[in-house]
Amino acid sequence: MDTTFRDEVLAGLARAQKTLSPKWLYDDRGCVLFEDITSLDAYYPTRTEAAIFDAALPEVGERLPGAAVAEFGSGASVKSVRLIEAVDPVLYVPIDIAEDFMSEAAESLRAKFPKLEVLPVAADFTEPAALPEAFLGAEPRLGFFPGSTIGNFDAGGAEAFLRRSRETLGPGAFFLVSADLVKSEDVLVRAYDDEEGVTAAFNLNLLTRMNRELAAGFDPQHFRHEARWNGDASRIEMHLVSALPQTVTVAGERFDFAEGESIHTENSHKYTQDGFAALADRAGWRTERIWTDERDWFGVFLLRS
Repeated sequence: MDTTFRDEVLAGLARAQKTLSPKWLYDDRGCVLFEDITSLDAYYPTRTEAAIFDAALPEVGERLPGAAVAEFGSGASVKSVRLIEAVDPVLYVPIDIAEDFMSEAAESLRAKFPKLEVLPVAADFTEPAALPEAFLGAEPRLGFFPGSTIGNFDAGGAEAFLRRSRETLGPGAFFLVSADLVKSEDVLVRAYDDEEGVTAAFNLNLLTRMNRELAAGFDPQHFRHEARWNGDASRIEMHLVSALPQTVTVAGERFDFAEGESIHTENSHKYTQDGFAALADRAGWRTERIWTDERDWFGVFLLRS
């Protein structure tokens, strides 16, 4: 049993608003489901970011040829392929909590890029991580944080992550970070509650994981996925909502759920360009370049420490 997972789950379920970290959504099954989400028509971030990368990555490659690259929350390393092709890095360091999933992705990259040194780091990228000496001794160094994962942190957490990443990557490093921008509520809710039910399966999989790893007694049929727009906090929230009054045992402890009570599993904050640049500045980064799409739905920021 993963004691960190157990301890965080028990603490989170004991709160007045039951809350779990989104990092626990990403077991091997969760990683597969998230990759499925990124291909959905309603999930605009993936294709919008990909279009921005058409312009951004060649510029990054011209500016930082041969850079050592470290990707935070690498997952399947799908987006890394485009960055690797643009930068031709001396080495690539994927950082992810799902070790088996990351290892498979690393082997795929080695097959695709036989001359590329791939040095995976199994770690929770939301915490301080030690990178290989080969990366820390390279120049230039480039961190990569694609998608809208930065939005999973609250404002204080995002600033803390950016500050930690600056320390992890070392002085003078660059950081290529993607962030989702503010847009209409309808577009946002559809993206996080797709008609196909893939996001619902991704969220509900957390109950299955707790059953498997923590001897929990969740019946996923007694919960539903819900995406909510919180305008005051400028974020989409994902919740697992209890469909009836129930008591669930987790790692030997009992938790009561009222009908309609939820477990808050994820936030996805939306930024303005100026707001994200100001956040990065507070964390010690200087914004060197911003790329957006024609609708200003999504932004890719090149930062430098």
